[in-house]
Amino acid sequence: MVQNSFIFNTRVDNLKKQDIFRIIDDSLQSDSFHQIATINPEFLLLARKNSAFRDILNGCDLNVSDGVGVHVAFWRQGERLWARMAGADLMAYILQQAQEKHLSVMCIIRKDGLSIWKDIRRALKKFYPTLHVEGMDIGHAMSIDMLRAETQQRISGSNILLCNFGVPYQEVFLAGLRKNQSAIRVAMGVGGSFDFLTGKLKRAPKWMRDTGLEWLWRLLLQPKRFKRIWKAVVIFPLRVILRIK
Repeated sequence: MVQNSFIFNTRVDNLKKQDIFRIIDDSLQSDSFHQIATINPEFLLLARKNSAFRDILNGCDLNVSDGVGVHVAFWRQGERLWARMAGADLMAYILQQAQEKHLSVMCIIRKDGLSIWKDIRRALKKFYPTLHVEGMDIGHAMSIDMLRAETQQRISGSNILLCNFGVPYQEVFLAGLRKNQSAIRVAMGVGGSFDFLTGKLKRAPKWMRDTGLEWLWRLLLQPKRFKRIWKAVVIFPLRVILRIK
């Protein structure tokens, strides 16, 4: 059963993991478009100031909690968050289901990221050997309209669409595909999850992920992310604890 909660007026679906998986399974078996977002403090802080982005998130079919800061927000509201699930784990589940159900996957990759399509394809074939997957690299500087025009033909026959353009670009792009006549059943922005898959970026040990310290690992590996991490682990909790809207 979905329990909708709102943080800074942005919807977060409070679900147990088995319910998240059930919704994904149902979406993959349907004939309609479903957009999934993994909601973390960065999303929520941006949506707080950007009403258009907030409307896109509130229009998603599934908003999964990602990030220990969301736990803090639920606690402050007197609610229990049943589960949080990192985008990398959610992507892995979707890819496994795609392989088992013989569904086609399309990956659209930003050229200036750590992993290009060639790297990702090699990794996908290693971990999901029978998966039907295609992909393409795109320039991150493209406008949304240019991106849609560039990718429209390539994505039309795919059942699952994954992209890593970053927030909020990827969510805006995906939301615009809802009205298109295509085979897409599930679409999700995956951020840095491809880099974990290819090994370009090493994921935090499980004990750090379980205890909510994955941000510290990312900071050690990528000091340039300091500003983003500061907002997520300091600014965001302060805002929710002090109820600063």
